[in-house]
Amino acid sequence: MTHRAKYTPGRAAGAHIQKDAERWTLVLVRDLRHPPVKVWEALTDPEQLREWAPFDSDRNLGAVGTAMLTTVGAPKPMVAETQVKRAEAPKLLEYNWGGNDVRWELEPRESGGTRLTLWHNIHRGFIAMGAAGWHICFDVLDGLLSDEPLGRLVGPEAMRFEGWQRLHAEYAEQFGVEAPGQTSSPRN
Repeated sequence: MTHRAKYTPGRAAGAHIQKDAERWTLVLVRDLRHPPVKVWEALTDPEQLREWAPFDSDRNLGAVGTAMLTTVGAPKPMVAETQVKRAEAPKLLEYNWGGNDVRWELEPRESGGTRLTLWHNIHRGFIAMGAAGWHICFDVLDGLLSDEPLGRLVGPEAMRFEGWQRLHAEYAEQFGVEAPGQTSSPRN
């Protein structure tokens, strides 16, 4: 049973960007009440990834090597050969997805939970969109880990979901990028 009918994403929070010329990195932090081992399994196990992530994996991501990641919700299937560069359970996972670096850090909290930090290189024109999408993925991940599944909510389906447009606009404002529907005004 999913709990999607009751789900509304919270305000845009826990994110910032690191800028290195044209290369921008989204950094998204979320405190989860689940231990690092449980969060690690959700980040690496193909069955759990199918419940929350924006891609499917042909293998467990918990070991260095090649994996095939298929983007979910794309108009046509987009399959990317991915290199898992580092897999240090349950602390650190790094891979390249679609030409962009993705890094997950899991830090144990005194509460028994995990501080989950994602670094994802995203083209600056899509950074607010990426933040909104990952925000919802983190919410779905938290629901999965809490045995209150929302069901995967990614791609165009997420973009049609109530709250996504608001998140996109909030992150655009936080990052100082053009908000959805805005057009640049000429400078005098």
